[in-house]
Amino acid sequence: MCAKKKNQRIRFSGDGMVFSTQPHWKPELEEDASVDEEIRPSSQTLYVSLDRKQRAGKPVTLVEGFQGNGMKLLLLGKELKAICGAGGSVKDGAILIQGDHRDRVILELEGKGFKTKRKGG
Repeated sequence: MCAKKKNQRIRFSGDGMVFSTQPHWKPELEEDASVDEEIRPSSQTLYVSLDRKQRAGKPVTLVEGFQGNGMKLLLLGKELKAICGAGGSVKDGAILIQGDHRDRVILELEGKGFKTKRKGG
């Protein structure tokens, strides 16, 4: 069996320190000062529109204007796709849902506490 390494290599970006030869040295952990505060859904306005550009004329429901964590955007997109029973994706901070589901999406977003505006027609 191999002996356990005594010196562990710990890399911090921009630190320059790769490892230490001191036996009891521990790296200082930096606290992230820029903690994102949660933005309440009631303070956000989401824009729901129908888009057909660059999609061979097929309609896509587009939800834009979400402010917050990328994971929360992915989860919201997943919930909306499941409710509509359609496919879609999350790209460039917008949720794309295949088909014309504007009314259903607006009802669901308002139920979650978001302010919504219908964009387009």
